[in-house]
Amino acid sequence: MSAFFGHPEPRLVLDGEYPCWDEPLAAVNRDLAATLPDQRPLRLIAYPESEDLEYVYVALSKGEAHGNALIPTESAAEALTAVADAAQDTVSERLWRAWPLCTVHDLGMHPRDIDGRPSWWCAGGSRPGDPAHLRAAIGELDTVQQPRPTPRKRPKNRRLR
Repeated sequence: MSAFFGHPEPRLVLDGEYPCWDEPLAAVNRDLAATLPDQRPLRLIAYPESEDLEYVYVALSKGEAHGNALIPTESAAEALTAVADAAQDTVSERLWRAWPLCTVHDLGMHPRDIDGRPSWWCAGGSRPGDPAHLRAAIGELDTVQQPRPTPRKRPKNRRLR
């Protein structure tokens, strides 16, 4: 099937088809579930370029993607960072929101490789003494994410007898 101007339609990538991105995508989906529980898991989609070449993207469950294609990497850490970066592009652009948010600063975080461990990094607050920090390893936001406190209802005035 062809889309505009004879370009092939994207297709959903089957589990195991690109094994180098299966584990990284599962880790990023754990973070998505911890921070946006109403969102369905992210998927990989492929845009065929020719008979033997296609570009793979991280997409929302309906197949909507944004950003750059994934490029094969040398290590598992690089693959995890690349998938997290691609996922962030797609979620932020398609849902029109920063993702993931640091619950300390309410700012968007970014994937960084910290000593060989892909992690979510926060730039910190704007006040002195509120520095940049590592929030969690990618795939482990469920261990540090705390729900935002819900506003407490004001007690009703009670009449004294």
